[in-house]
Amino acid sequence: MPEEQRGLRRIPRHKRVNSPLKGELLNYRTFTPITLSFLLCASIALAAQTNCPEDFANGQAPDIINQKLSIKTRDVCYSGFALKHSGVTRTPLYSAEHLTRARLTLATGMKRSSKFHPDPNIPASERAELRDYARSGYDRGHVAPSGDMPDQLSQQECFTLANMLPEEPSVNRGIWERIESTTRKLAKTRGNLYIITGPIYAGSNIQRIGGAVLVPTQLFKAIYDPHRQEAGAYLVDNAEGAQVQIISIQQLESLSGISLFPSISDQVKKAGMRLPAPKERKRRGGALSEKRRI
Repeated sequence: MPEEQRGLRRIPRHKRVNSPLKGELLNYRTFTPITLSFLLCASIALAAQTNCPEDFANGQAPDIINQKLSIKTRDVCYSGFALKHSGVTRTPLYSAEHLTRARLTLATGMKRSSKFHPDPNIPASERAELRDYARSGYDRGHVAPSGDMPDQLSQQECFTLANMLPEEPSVNRGIWERIESTTRKLAKTRGNLYIITGPIYAGSNIQRIGGAVLVPTQLFKAIYDPHRQEAGAYLVDNAEGAQVQIISIQQLESLSGISLFPSISDQVKKAGMRLPAPKERKRRGGALSEKRRI
């Protein structure tokens, strides 16, 4: 049996295989079995169409600007987030979340699932495996973070390796964790934010771990407030000693090669957003609280 047929155990009603992004769609929110012939039939779709519109601002998924990124891509809808997975990098190109005050209230105190696992619905030739990260010197860093997940199903799903990036340990357990916490706090305050998180692969000397998984040079978290019509982003180098930058969506799109919020105006993208500086959290007694994700 072909590898791709073995890998797809839960198959959605719809799968895009011939879109302008050369990708396909896996919807874990739909489990109706269909035949392989239907699975492989071609259909024309706009780049921004998605089967999980609730995760994206105005229901529109990001558009790929740099078409080199579109090779071997798959759009995946999980119960608590969506992502575009790359079979070239074997990582997500981005994850998408709709963070509301109600969702984060449910997420508060949710027991963290910590069983990392490869996604069997992505072919083995395109996905990361646990062995790729073993003794690599990099953490398995969440793209859609576990702290955002409001129930056990989404907790379990966010530990798929399809939602992981190789992150420098001090970044993952330090500044990046603080960016995640600051974003949650902002979402609780404002009540309704759309988040796009992902990697940037810059330059010609990109490292690999396990001989397969590409190591990003930078990480970003883009934020859009639909009520205030504001958008901005955090950007950090994936390297020891990294410092956070706060930049506009226009700047980030130029760096990432992705139109992150295609439905918002150029004016909003250019204007930027006064994002709070990520602060170190302290435990009782003053010890720093940093999550370990290895």
